[in-house]
Amino acid sequence: MVSARFDVRGRFGSGAYASATIVVAATALWMLAPRDISGAQLLALFLRWLPSLMRGFAVNVGVSIGALAFGTSIGLIVGALALRSAMAARFARLWIQAFRNAPWLVLIFFTTYVFPFEFTIAGHVVPFPDWLKVIAALALPASANIAEVFRGAVQSIPSTQWDAAGSLAMSRRQILLLIVLPQCVRRMLPPWMNVYAIITMGTALSSLVGIHDVLDTAQIASTTVAHSSFTVLMYMSALALFFAYCYPVTLATRAIERRMQSGRIVNKA
Repeated sequence: MVSARFDVRGRFGSGAYASATIVVAATALWMLAPRDISGAQLLALFLRWLPSLMRGFAVNVGVSIGALAFGTSIGLIVGALALRSAMAARFARLWIQAFRNAPWLVLIFFTTYVFPFEFTIAGHVVPFPDWLKVIAALALPASANIAEVFRGAVQSIPSTQWDAAGSLAMSRRQILLLIVLPQCVRRMLPPWMNVYAIITMGTALSSLVGIHDVLDTAQIASTTVAHSSFTVLMYMSALALFFAYCYPVTLATRAIERRMQSGRIVNKA
């Protein structure tokens, strides 16, 4: 469990803090930069485009939720395989290493072009939208990290609990469902939330394959208005939206970890 927590927190835990630093630095630079448009005009243009930015960010949030749901489903299966026979464990390790280290942009382009743009089912043409392909692409690295978290959580349960439950004539399935998994859920929650935060930030790549998300909206707004100050403001606003959404997730993750840690200390005492 320690290694799983380190990997996830090491990769994901500092993402929101890096975003905070970028937001502050970008705000300072923007305030010091020369303006090519008056403040009142800039504010009016920003308020006009703000609803579109919010709708675009809603697309990012929807993609992140779908990717996490799909990735969690796959990750739990792969994590369970990592605890079984040697052949299944080798497949699980290959899956985890492959998709934890694969570039996300490559995965997005891969799923965009490897899947057809539409299916023909019973004579009816069913489109396969690009946002669904992006969900599939981001679900792959999510599943690899969640599988590692699940494997570490199960292995962190002391073997004495398995032995004690077995002495009560409980089957391995009963031990797993009634004793081990409830404890694993609590231990998996903080890194699972960190995975969600980084997946949300990764949805910014969606605009590169034609998804009308917050970055695509910012680009359209910048091209339409054609003022450098407004362009900087649009991208700063997009960054601020990601930060405002992901930073509370990080704070909640740390609060849960502190609560769990204090609970373990009390139990030991």
